[in-house]
Amino acid sequence: MSAAAVNTRYWVLGEFNDSDALLSSTTTLRHEKAGELDTYTAYPVPGIEEALGLARSKVTYVAFAGGLTGAVGAWALQLYFNYLDTWHGYAVNIANRPPHSPPVYVPVTFELMVLLAGLSIVGSLIVYFWGFPRPHHPVFESEAFVKTASTSGWWVSVTLDAHEKVEAVRARLEALGAKNVSVIEDAEEA
Repeated sequence: MSAAAVNTRYWVLGEFNDSDALLSSTTTLRHEKAGELDTYTAYPVPGIEEALGLARSKVTYVAFAGGLTGAVGAWALQLYFNYLDTWHGYAVNIANRPPHSPPVYVPVTFELMVLLAGLSIVGSLIVYFWGFPRPHHPVFESEAFVKTASTSGWWVSVTLDAHEKVEAVRARLEALGAKNVSVIEDAEEA
């Protein structure tokens, strides 16, 4: 029986004084291909998506697919039970309206469309985009990060797979003006 392989990843964290310094250093690190970048701020920072080089979110496609599925499903169920299922006797004649009456179908169709769009967004965010369940992230090992990341800090993290690059990225963050620079090592069994 062989021992399990261990994958070690490193996070180099740097705190900046303001959002402008965070934006410029993040852009610089991305152009230098320092590693996988992420930012942590207490407030929204306009332009951070461009600085990180993020593509447009795929959540809109998930919402559209969920909404379309809900709308088509609701319309089809109503059509089936009110019009097509007359052979089994389930069709109900209410107020002598025609079996396929679009204005009557709108409320249920709209509600199921919104419900499935919302549930598909939440489900895809939790499972696919955020990668949960993940109860603990290694960056929480840094005392300075824990104290200021959610209140007043402007943090950037560079994720690395090779130990050889850690000191170079640490020095680069300090050269860009980071005041708190720390390195977190996380070993995972593969």
